[in-house]
Amino acid sequence: MTRVFAYCRVSTSGQTTDNQIQEIAAAGFNVLQTRAIAETISGSIAACERPGFKKLMEKLEAGDVLVVTKLDRLGRNAMDVRQTVEALADLGVKVHCMALGGVDLTSPAGKMTMAVISAVAEFERDLLIERTQAGLARAKSEGKVLGRPRALSDAQEAEALQRLDDGEAVAAVARALKTSRATVMRVRDAQVA
Repeated sequence: MTRVFAYCRVSTSGQTTDNQIQEIAAAGFNVLQTRAIAETISGSIAACERPGFKKLMEKLEAGDVLVVTKLDRLGRNAMDVRQTVEALADLGVKVHCMALGGVDLTSPAGKMTMAVISAVAEFERDLLIERTQAGLARAKSEGKVLGRPRALSDAQEAEALQRLDDGEAVAAVARALKTSRATVMRVRDAQVA
C-alpha cells in the first residue's frame, strides 16, 4: 500500500505550516498526522541538512509518495531541489508538487519540468550576475569607492601603529580608537607583511 507523506516548511517562527497541510488535504491527499513533517527553517539551507527533512528521509521507503505544495518548500536553490528530487527518486519515492499541477517530479514529465525550471533558474542567476557586474563597472567608472568603508582613516592607522610600537596592548589601542581588536590586529599584521 502506498504511504503518503507531506513535507511542509516555513522560514520564520512567525509563520505556520497549517495552510500547506490544509492545501494538501484539499487536493485529496490523505496524509496521516504522523506522516506530515513540518519544520521552521530557511529554504537556503540544503534539504539534506535540515533536521526535519533528515527524519523524513529515514521514514521513506520505495513506493511512498512525498507531497509538497511548492518547489521552494524543498529549497530555494534549483540545484538543491534537483538533487533532493533525484535522491528521493533513487529511493523509489515519488515527489508530487501541487503548484505544478500535482505532477510527479520523478516521472518523465516531472523530470522535464525540473529541467526547464533549473534552466530558467540558471538563466535568472546569470542575468543577475551580469546586471550586478554592469552596475559595479558603472559605479567604478563614476569614481565611486566600492566595498565596506574603512574602519580607520590613514591617520588613525598611523596612530594605532605608533601606540603598538610604544608597547600599548591591542585592546587598549582598540578602545582608544573606538574600534575592534580585530581591526587593530589587521592594521598591525598589514604593517608586518
